[in-house]
Amino acid sequence: MPLIQLVIILVVVGVILWVINSYIPMQSTIKKILNVVVIITVIVWLLSVFGFIGKLSTIRVGK
Repeated sequence: MPLIQLVIILVVVGVILWVINSYIPMQSTIKKILNVVVIITVIVWLLSVFGFIGKLSTIRVGK
């Protein structure tokens, strides 16, 4: 994946998260949970993109 595409995706995710946090009325606890979920998802995706973990399709949960 080209670096510019990676940066564009991160900027888009950041802007979407900012819009949700700024303009959609929610309880602060729900916003915090949403932020944590998005950040963890982005970190796992970045680790997969850079090859630190294998493909996400090979990760299995349960049996």
